[in-house]
Parts: sequence; C-alpha cells; structure tokens
Amino acid sequence: MKYLFLTILIISATRLYSQNISGRIDGLIPAGQEINISLLNTNFKTQADSVGFYKLENVPKGNYKIHVTSTGFKPQTQKISVLENQNLKLDFELTEDQNELNEIVVSGTLKAVKRLESAVPVEVYSPVFFKKNPTPSIYDALQNVNGVRPQLNCGVCNTGDIHINGLEGPYTLILIDGMPIVSSLSTVYGLSGIPNSLVERIEIVKGPASSLYGSEAVGGLINIITKNPTNAPMFSADYFTTTYFENNLDLGMKFNVGKKANALLGLNYFNYNQVIDKDKDNFTDVTLSDRISIFNKWSFLRNNNRLFTVAVRGMYEDRWGGDVRWEKKFRGGDEIYGESIYTKRAELIGSYQLPFEEKLMLSFSGNVHYQDSRYGTTSYIANQKIGFLQLTWDKKIGRNDLLAGIASRYSYYDDNTTATKEAESTWLPGIFVQDEITFSPKSQVLLGMRYDYNSIHGSIFTPRFAYRFKANENTIFRLNAGTGFRVVNLFTEDHAALTGSRDVVIANDLKPEQSVNVNLNYIQKINFGNGTFMGIETTAFYTRFSNKIISDYESDPNKIIYDNIDGYALSQGISTNVDLNFPSGLKFIVGATVLDNKNVQSGISERPFLTENFTATWSVSYKIQPWNLGIDYTGNVYSPMKLPLLSETDPRSPNSPWYSIQNIQFTFTGWKNFELYGGIKNLLNFTPMQKNPFLISRTNDPFDKNVQYDSAGKVLVTPDNPYGLTFDTTYVYGQNQTIRGFLGLRYTLR
Repeated sequence: MKYLFLTILIISATRLYSQNISGRIDGLIPAGQEINISLLNTNFKTQADSVGFYKLENVPKGNYKIHVTSTGFKPQTQKISVLENQNLKLDFELTEDQNELNEIVVSGTLKAVKRLESAVPVEVYSPVFFKKNPTPSIYDALQNVNGVRPQLNCGVCNTGDIHINGLEGPYTLILIDGMPIVSSLSTVYGLSGIPNSLVERIEIVKGPASSLYGSEAVGGLINIITKNPTNAPMFSADYFTTTYFENNLDLGMKFNVGKKANALLGLNYFNYNQVIDKDKDNFTDVTLSDRISIFNKWSFLRNNNRLFTVAVRGMYEDRWGGDVRWEKKFRGGDEIYGESIYTKRAELIGSYQLPFEEKLMLSFSGNVHYQDSRYGTTSYIANQKIGFLQLTWDKKIGRNDLLAGIASRYSYYDDNTTATKEAESTWLPGIFVQDEITFSPKSQVLLGMRYDYNSIHGSIFTPRFAYRFKANENTIFRLNAGTGFRVVNLFTEDHAALTGSRDVVIANDLKPEQSVNVNLNYIQKINFGNGTFMGIETTAFYTRFSNKIISDYESDPNKIIYDNIDGYALSQGISTNVDLNFPSGLKFIVGATVLDNKNVQSGISERPFLTENFTATWSVSYKIQPWNLGIDYTGNVYSPMKLPLLSETDPRSPNSPWYSIQNIQFTFTGWKNFELYGGIKNLLNFTPMQKNPFLISRTNDPFDKNVQYDSAGKVLVTPDNPYGLTFDTTYVYGQNQTIRGFLGLRYTLR
C-alpha cells in the first residue's frame, strides 16, 4: 500500500510539473551571442540555441512574467498564464536598442561585448543609419560618419579610398566579418559591390589596432559585419535610381538546407552608362560603371551552440571615364583618351569553433583580385592573392578575461610595372595575447601584445594598453595607447602612381611605416526624465608616425617622388559625437572633428595634401506617425584642403574651398512590408569645378603630344599651353555630381 501511494504521488507530481514553454527568438542578433530567457522571481531560466529556439520544461501551473534579454537589444517582458498539462508556444522578436551607446561590438577586442563595457572605444553604425542617405556602395555610405571621409583620387576613373582622421586610405584596415579581406589593391575597388542589404552593422575603431589585427591597422579599422543567415529576412529587395540614371539593385534571400544549415544569398547590381559633361571639358564628369556582386553566407547548426559560418563573394566591374567620344575600340591607344578598368574578385571567409570544452575559434579567409587597367596608353595589369588563417583561445579565469591567438598571412602580388621586376610573395606569421583584467565594476585594464615576423622586413613588435573607468552608470572614461605598423606596396594603394600622367620615382628602398598612438575617450549619458536622451562621446587622439611614406608632387611637375619621411609625421585632434533623442520621435546625430595633421622634416612642418582641419556631419530624423512618413536630413561640411598643383602658373586654386554635401529623404511606410523613399542629393549643388577654370589639366592634349620642354625638362609656356602644364588628373577632392533626385522601393518579408 505504501508503494502504491508513492507511485500515485510521483505520477501526480509529474502531471503537476509537465507544463512546458517553448518558442523561437527572432531578430538581427549576431551569431554566437547569448539570448537569455527566464521567468521572473523563479529559478526557471534557459538560453536560446544557435537558431533561436528555447524551451523551459516542467513549469508549475500559475501566472508568470517571462523575460527575454540579449545585449544590445530591447528586453521584452510578457505576462503569461501556464495551465495544467499545457505546452505553451511563445515567440519573440527582439529589436535593436536605438541608443547607439548600448550596441554590441566585437572589433575592439575580438570578442562580443556591450559597447559601453569595451575597454577600446568602437563606433557602431547600423543599416538604419545608412538608409537615411541611400547609396550604391559602402564607400559612398561612409560620407556621413564623423571623422571618416571618402576621398576621390582620380578625376577620370573616380576611384578612391577612405580617410580616417585625415589619414590616407592605406592606413585603414578594412575587414568583412573580422577577416582582412579588403586590403592593398582592393582598398581602391573592394568597397564597391558589398550588398548593403546584407550588412548588419559597421564598426569603426580609430587609432592603431595592430596588436590584434597586424599590418595595415595603423590609423584604424572598419569592420563590416554581415547578417547572420538564421536571423535575416526571408527575402529583401531594394532598388533605387537617380536623375543621373544610376541604377542600384540589392537582393537578399534566406533559405534552409535540411535541419542543420541556413543560407543567405545576396546580389548587388549597379549600372550607370550615361555620358555627362556638365563642366564642358569634353571629359566625363562621372565614371561609367557596370558592376555585379554575389554574396553567399552559410550558418550550420552544431551541438552546444558552437559556431560554424562560411561565406563567399564574387565581384566583377567594368568601369571607364575619359573623353566623351571614347569607345572600347580606343582602349590602350593614343587616339582618344580613356581610363578603362576591368576588375575580377573572389573572396572566402569562415569561422569554425573547434569541438572542445575550451573556446577555440578557427578563422580563415582568402581572396583573389585580378585587375586589367588602361590609363591612356599606360597599362596596369595586376594579380593579388591573400590567404589568412587564425586560431584564437578565449578563456575567463577569475578577474582575467584572456584572449590568445596565432595567425599567418600569405600575400602574393605581381604586376606589369617596371617597379615590380618579379612577383612578390610575403609570409607574415604572428602571435598575440590579450588580457582584460577587471579590478572592480568600475575599473578595467586591457594589456595586449603581438609579435609578427615579416619574411622581407623581419621582426615587428606591437604592444597595447587600455584602461576603462566607469564613474557611474552614465559616465565612462577610457585611455588607450598602442603601436601600429604597415608594410607598403605602393602600386596597390596610390592611384596617382598608376595614371600614367606622371613618372613615378622611388627615391630609396621603402621601409615599413610605424606609429605610436594614444587617445582619451569620454562618454556621458544624460536622461532628462521626460523621455529625452542625450549621449555625448568625445575623443582626443595623438598619433606619431616614423618612416611614413610621403609623395612629393611639387619638386617636378612630371614626377611623383616617393620616400620615407626624413623626420616624423603627426595626426592629432579631437572628435565629438552627440546623439539626441526626443520622445516625439525627433532624433539628432551630430559629429565634429578638429584635425592637426602635419609632416615634419628638417624642422619644417607642412600639412599633407588632401587633409582637412575640420569636418562635421549630421543626421536629423523625424517621423510623422499619422502619415507614416519619415524625414531624414543628412550632410557634411569640410574645411579647405591643400591640393597638388603642377606649377606656379597653374591657375587652379591651391586649396579647396569650404564645401558641404547635403541631402534630404522622405520615406513612406504605410504599406505592409514596403518602404517607398525618395529625395534630393547635393542640395547645394556643389561641385569642385566651382571657382576653378578646369579640374583636369589639358584635356585637349591628354597624351602631351603638344607639350614643349626646356633642356632641364621644365614645361615651356606656349600659345597652345599658356599655363605651362601637362595632362594631369590628380587635382580632385570631392564628387563631381550636381544636384539630383532619387527614388527607391524596398520590400522585406520576414
């Protein structure tokens, strides 16, 4: 009888606790990030798996509050009633916290942490930010980021790079999902064709990060984080066109492959084939382009929520600019001038968490870049291959959060220029370690070091130090110091060296560039109590370069002379971002940077070419809820920059003027799953041609057939050449498109 009573009691208890709660968590949550689910005031808690599923088992019947949290996303709480013998299905969709200070970052320390908890200051920009001013490429999208400026380097083919705090593009390391995919040769072309619809966020670190990322992370890094296939929309499409007849299409689609894999397929197609010459110099104002890029990313479901993702991208572009009469039959000839560039590119990126109790992550990437270019009669045919492999170990021991890793990078480069006598292969193995030590909830120190061995230049050591002090929940100070290094391949980075309009002279064997950096970062959050929020972030920075490679345009108008600086170079200044949100829906994002960049040789200080002293950006957004209408007003302003002239008689201005590019956009969201948007770009109708007689010198004689020289090689002033100039395309500092309208349509199916 006793056993019968015990059996009945067990069965009753089982029935009493047989209730389950399960479901799925959706949202743009980074792969591997924890999603916590709990019943408040109870011990029932769990975590979602890698595809967002969760389950709470044997929950007693009763009334509860279920709570879902994930760092960087708005927490959700919902009242529920659990009935006897009930299996309750409950799904949630997390949305990003619109306060940028609370977002997740990985770039500063190679691990996912809340931005305010990172010892290294990282700026984060989501797709919502870039949609305020839609663009056909990541390169163009960065124009509204404070302290970051897309710089055109060629007035004919319109190629360019990204400047951070006034430093040229090669000082910035470009990453995709943390992998060094876009570098060297592809810095000029690789930022085009990344489908904007597949970008989850962009993280920017200003200042050297070589202790973690190695070569090229001298001035900063830009990490493009793509969407997790698990959390991406089922289908998305975004098409827009402009009154210049630029057409851009982004497509994204998610699909499941069995029960163990999710895949994301994306396509970007850009086409612009209108010959426009509004400045009447018989040369195209904007390069014509036909570009397609395909991206495919896979995420695999594994035991214990271990990560395994792999992605591939292929890109092809055909672009040309030059004489408006140019056709492909003139390619490479001296009859009609044109700059024609064919680019083929393939990339592979992946991360695999090894099946051990210790957190070991194997990351790999590879890319092949082939370029076939003609700059008039000058040909530049280059082939670059880069392979990268890295193993990291992540471990928390008491107060210490350790990260250690080994990495190896192989680079192959060959071109047909006289500067590259034979193909160059370089190995760059390295080892690094980092320790974040938490002394108290308010105090945190990061110590890091890296050792690399370059097969050409030998040993390179890069230490790093960071200190974070949290005065209270609203006030944070950070101090960062570190070093950086960069191994240079001139012809892969400086477009001016390739145009054929000047001879390239390399005065000596170029040595690796090195930098020392320190910056002080301050964050202040202010909640006004009525729903108004303000976030202020200010950073003072100082970077000193040794062996910096400088280009001399002035000694000889027919040459560009490259050499390591005989002295040092400085980049210093202060940058401030303000994020202001009102309960009415009005939102301001305003930033300003004051720069003091200079090269110092023999006690003489000079400001580098194409470097501004002041820049500011802004974004003002407001939504009229009853009309389902959003309004975005974005813009930037730049102070004058020193520009390269050809001679003392060159009539063009030696400095650019103050100039501003401003845009306005209207977005209608009243249709389910659709967004209709349109607006005006370059509201002030600014072009660099203003206050200049011409931008490209001697477009009437691009092959210099009628240029006469004296015995010393100096250009003579003649009736046909009144200013004593040669054909040159390097006088350029901003886009040459006038005011124009745009119209687009987005569709998203989740």
